[in-house]
Amino acid sequence: MYWVYNDRMIPLDDLVTQTATGWEWHIPPRFNIARACVRQHIERGHGSDTALVVEDDVLGTSQLSYAELDTASGRFVSALAELGVHPGERVLIRLPNSIDFPVSFFGCLKFGAVAVPTSTLLSAPEVTYLAQDSGARVLVTHKSMWPQLSRGIAGQTQLDFVLLAGSGEMAADSPTTGAQLIDLQALLHSSPANDFIIDSSPDDPAYLVYTSGTTGFPKGVLHGHRSLLGRQPSSHFWFDFKPGDRIIHSGKFNWTYVLGTGLMDPLFHGHTVIVYEGQSDAGIWPQLISKHRCTVFIGVPTLYRQILQKTGFCGADVPTLRHCMSAGEHLSDEMLFQWRERFDMDIYEAIGMSEFSYYISQNRQRPIRPGAAGFIQPGHEVALLDENYQPVQAGAEGMLAVRDTDPGLFLGYWELPQETAKSYREGYFLTGDYARVDEDGYIWFVGRRDDIINTFGYRVSPHEVERVMKTHPAVADCVALGEPSGRDKILVSACIILHPGASADAQEILDFGQRNLARYKAPRLVHFLRDFPRTKNGKVLRKQMLADLAGDQTV
Repeated sequence: MYWVYNDRMIPLDDLVTQTATGWEWHIPPRFNIARACVRQHIERGHGSDTALVVEDDVLGTSQLSYAELDTASGRFVSALAELGVHPGERVLIRLPNSIDFPVSFFGCLKFGAVAVPTSTLLSAPEVTYLAQDSGARVLVTHKSMWPQLSRGIAGQTQLDFVLLAGSGEMAADSPTTGAQLIDLQALLHSSPANDFIIDSSPDDPAYLVYTSGTTGFPKGVLHGHRSLLGRQPSSHFWFDFKPGDRIIHSGKFNWTYVLGTGLMDPLFHGHTVIVYEGQSDAGIWPQLISKHRCTVFIGVPTLYRQILQKTGFCGADVPTLRHCMSAGEHLSDEMLFQWRERFDMDIYEAIGMSEFSYYISQNRQRPIRPGAAGFIQPGHEVALLDENYQPVQAGAEGMLAVRDTDPGLFLGYWELPQETAKSYREGYFLTGDYARVDEDGYIWFVGRRDDIINTFGYRVSPHEVERVMKTHPAVADCVALGEPSGRDKILVSACIILHPGASADAQEILDFGQRNLARYKAPRLVHFLRDFPRTKNGKVLRKQMLADLAGDQTV
């Protein structure tokens, strides 16, 4: 496969290469994500290949070829120019999974604007904060979402234009928002297709995503165009791409997990992406895999668990499927073994973060070792550092740190230079995640500093406790916490969700922990819950769980 730059065909393997002596980076002086993901395929003669399929439970199936995506995103370029937007200005994108999302996203990157994808699950005040903090001049959202958003925004942002996607009547301009409302489809229809793609450098800003901040407010994570190249080890050592792959992702484009693995990475390599919008149940995913002849399925552990527990689908029902991937939280050993038995294939996990995407993963080259997170992907120079930012001894626990020259790293926290500076020490970006590596190179994830349980002088990884407790036949899910008990005493507690129809009492769970964990790691307290509080992206809110437990002594 080739990447076209200045009319020159450059093999992708010349950009990032795994050689006999190690990984070599070849970052070109000029690079644009939209050119790499969309335009290059037209220039290579593959414009008619299907880039995107959207399955909507109300609107049905829609799709775009690479040529159609190039044309539509080119119209978005013209639209931004007509509105007087300038390169470098931010465009907030709040859309469901739809054709409009990649059109808007790649249109921004072609034009030189900074795309700001955000979740449709956020409330109006949360969206208002992101618009204020990013200084976005343009909001792209769906007509059905605007009435609720408009009440929250109410003139509190710098927005000049709101582009409304979808069918139906246009809302009237509201003087309280201070922004002009424009029908997106009508605007694109009247805008000529523009072949312009800004001649960006790899370090130029491309997109801005928001993550939870230490102050309680979301903070922006700004990525450059080089981020796509920085994720290529993941394409080699997690995806296992094959010609003609059709990738289905269970998440939403706005989530960084999906933005990378479910949009940019597959399109860069010329594959087809399938996404779903609508009411979800466990059975819909095997049906969609079968209908669209998908070869790669990407999801979260909860979804894999639901498919196993709530459906009778098996490998024979999805004959084209050959590769499964998971991230977001740890997949239990039990789920992995059940998936193997039912579907006759593994699920490959990865660990990443908003600032760096996925850099540790399992891969087909090495067997999965239950409980281990996998391996540091070749190409990423990662060290385990102690409290003095020095490499730890072999087998010891340390903070995962990434060499600051890695092209996959973010450009910085949006307008927070001091926060950015604090995250770098001694030539490394500090992830805040702790792990250890065994003699075979497997990474054993311990957790974030705030998650580690300090009990009776011991440091206990909640992920290790959770992995073991999930092997109990009645336990569907588990979160381990360091729960205060009396003055200056922290006990390991296990918050348990039982399988439907299963039963177990607290003593049975405690006894299981004592038998299968070191005594200091075994839970001393048990709480049975129906569900765990989670972020919009599905991550468990451990601090909220502790606060809830402290305020509810009846749990």
